Amino acid sequence: MNREQKPSKTSVPRSTRAPKQQTPAPTSGKLDHKRLNAPRGPGIGRIPVVDVQPVIEGGRWPTKAVVGEVVPITATVFREGHDLHRATAVLIDPAGNVHSSAPMHEVGSGLDKWRGNLVPDAAGDWAFRIEGWSDAYGTWRHNAEIKIAAGLEVQLMLAEGAAVLRRAAAEEFRNQDDAAMLVNAADTALDASLSVSSRFAALVSPPITAVLDRAPLRDLVSPTENYPLRVDRAAALASAWYEFFPRSEGAFQDDDGTWHSGTFATAAERLPAIAGMGFDTVYLTPIHPIGLTERKGRNNTLGGGPDDPGSPYAIGSPDGGHDAIHPELGTFADFDAFVARAAELGLEVAIDLALQCSPDHPWVSEHPDWFTTRADGTIAYAENPPKKYQDIYPLNFDNDPEGIYAEIAGILRLWISHGVKAFRVDNPHTKPLDFWERLLGEIRESNPEVIFLSEAFTRPAMMRTLATIGFHQSYTYFTWRNTKWEIEEYFSEIAGDQASVMRPSFWPTTHDILPPYLQHGGVAGFKVRAVLAALSSPTWGIYSGYELVENVPRPGAQEQIDNEKYELKPRNWALTSHYGVADLLTRLNTIRRNHPSLGQLRNLVVHPTTNDSIVAFSHHLDAPYTPAHVADTVLTIVNLDPHEAHDGLVHLNLGAIGLSDLGDGTITAYDELSGESYAWGAIPYVRLDPNERVAHVLHLRRY
Repeated sequence: MNREQKPSKTSVPRSTRAPKQQTPAPTSGKLDHKRLNAPRGPGIGRIPVVDVQPVIEGGRWPTKAVVGEVVPITATVFREGHDLHRATAVLIDPAGNVHSSAPMHEVGSGLDKWRGNLVPDAAGDWAFRIEGWSDAYGTWRHNAEIKIAAGLEVQLMLAEGAAVLRRAAAEEFRNQDDAAMLVNAADTALDASLSVSSRFAALVSPPITAVLDRAPLRDLVSPTENYPLRVDRAAALASAWYEFFPRSEGAFQDDDGTWHSGTFATAAERLPAIAGMGFDTVYLTPIHPIGLTERKGRNNTLGGGPDDPGSPYAIGSPDGGHDAIHPELGTFADFDAFVARAAELGLEVAIDLALQCSPDHPWVSEHPDWFTTRADGTIAYAENPPKKYQDIYPLNFDNDPEGIYAEIAGILRLWISHGVKAFRVDNPHTKPLDFWERLLGEIRESNPEVIFLSEAFTRPAMMRTLATIGFHQSYTYFTWRNTKWEIEEYFSEIAGDQASVMRPSFWPTTHDILPPYLQHGGVAGFKVRAVLAALSSPTWGIYSGYELVENVPRPGAQEQIDNEKYELKPRNWALTSHYGVADLLTRLNTIRRNHPSLGQLRNLVVHPTTNDSIVAFSHHLDAPYTPAHVADTVLTIVNLDPHEAHDGLVHLNLGAIGLSDLGDGTITAYDELSGESYAWGAIPYVRLDPNERVAHVLHLRRY
């Protein structure tokens, strides 16, 4: 113990005295932005703070968040001895100023785990830190309550309490009214004409406690370094996508069998129905010219001819490449009109970024070094044995990387200038990661509103790293998670530590994938997967035709027969009312818009059930974080069996839904799908028959 800390017989204990250096409360002040990510200073600090989360690779890359997202901050915080300590989470805005702070609370008992929530309110590169500190008032109060009740050192404890309040009142940041209240309480504590109980009550009254909770007296403040927090617009986390092939909308066949492609003008006629179902992003498969060489025929057969439209992923012809539009779809003016019409309906436009070329792409002749030439002099086509894609040449990023980079960056900026707000990137895991990190970083600097969705169904390490280095959203394994155990495990995974890196986009089907569950699940199966996708992940999407329950596979494959990648596929949308799926999609998107808790990911919690075919999960958002400042809770219960009815009990995790104090009481469970209401306790009984309803979607309320 050094000289400054050693108490004398007449001094007050260490917990009540001012430390050698005071640290102001974290509610104001300017940080040195140049040192925002500087290495940690020497020493661990008097109040150690370790195991800070969410932090990615020690701060090498920023943690992800969006505007209005509740970001849980956790750490292990402890100290020597028996004096009390606390912790504060501090949010730092892009200018380097302290934006706000939030008290952290100990989680559990005896493990020194602390948690607090921070909420950024604008896009940009933010930061956060945690400050551990000694709680002089809490320490004094803990000791005083024991000693005064036992009649020990009563006068001394009152004097020490008064000293703590006077020191708090003298802090520069404290407003005059609060300071005066603290001084008056200290004076009352020293008034010998009053009873001991009155004097002690003045020091611990609710108003005094509130003042010191709101702006505590913090000694020995021990900050961590500042950790980066990248904040995007809300749509980077929460959005609803609808995919379609524009060439199929309005396509028709002459009497002689000749097919005619749809156009941007005819595709625009589909937009009101898409917007009417509540989707906010319309995603177009590639709209560029398609090559003739090695063109694929129906169902990916070889030998397709000029009468076959070809795969739009075989990009490039004498009409142009990635910077051109297929002549049959229209012109750039037509595309601009399509984007404008979408905007009128509240829809953003996303397009495919597929970095491969047909043998007829202008790059093949202009930049043959951008491809891999084999020993026999031919250019290597794409293949993933046993799959072969003879109509596609992959780029070789080791040949002229700067030339390739400049070309692709220019292409992105071209489409952004025409109103594209998002890109679904095809197979990004087959391109170098340093290329993506640089490209997405530069686009972010010039156009931070643009969103990139990673279409990478690959190994977990690659998927996570693509998200880490800049992709805003990621396709996931959701499509193949079908059993209760698979779903529960996966939901816990995406909402856990992974949520600070990857933002999952849940798709029941895509134009490439028709999973076995939907091949055999019928209408109820399509409804089950829609409910799971729409109400578990903040971002979800469907591929056109989902409303028509298109579930016939190509033999031996997990994809649809007569795949739209290889042929024009106009649909009879008048049949959608027959299945009821479109009505469900509309209702699901309406529920998503009406409940802010569903726009978050980290609050996804699984609740145990007694039936292996019933899964239950919830989203809860506390009152301070909702627009109306009223707690919002949605509980979803789904029968995973599309053929048989199932029943069972749901064991609600009351703490996760803000109902820890429910006890033997009841809550109102309002079903957003049926309009029915139930009075439920902590272990409700449910029965779901897929012929009647596949799920309960319940708004939980105390009244």
